[in-house]
Amino acid sequence: MKPPIKITVKTQYISDRSDPVRSYYFFAYHITLTNNGNGDAQLLSRYWHITDGRGNSEDIHGPGVVGKKPHLKPGDSFEYTSFCPLPTPMGFMEGSFRMVDNNGKEFDAIIEPFRLVAPQVLN
Repeated sequence: MKPPIKITVKTQYISDRSDPVRSYYFFAYHITLTNNGNGDAQLLSRYWHITDGRGNSEDIHGPGVVGKKPHLKPGDSFEYTSFCPLPTPMGFMEGSFRMVDNNGKEFDAIIEPFRLVAPQVLN
């Protein structure tokens, strides 16, 4: 059974906001949530587990995303962009969005791990 909420992620290294000399690497991530279920769903909160290239990790919990708690009818999508600074040129993010359906039942939409990579790491 496919999950009712599909999450896609696109990442981008922001070189003009990064300073490798100071070990500061700035990334953007663009999230698209699509309701593939049969009923409405609303995003309540977010959880991120962020790991830098040295293996140090941080957990972030908060209400909504970018100040919003989008309500998605079947087939609807919601997109947003946010940012993540890291002390290393590579890291990973993963987590979940806490959702609620029309019946008040809460569930987690899982965000699979994705990489944040500065281009100089790939050369």
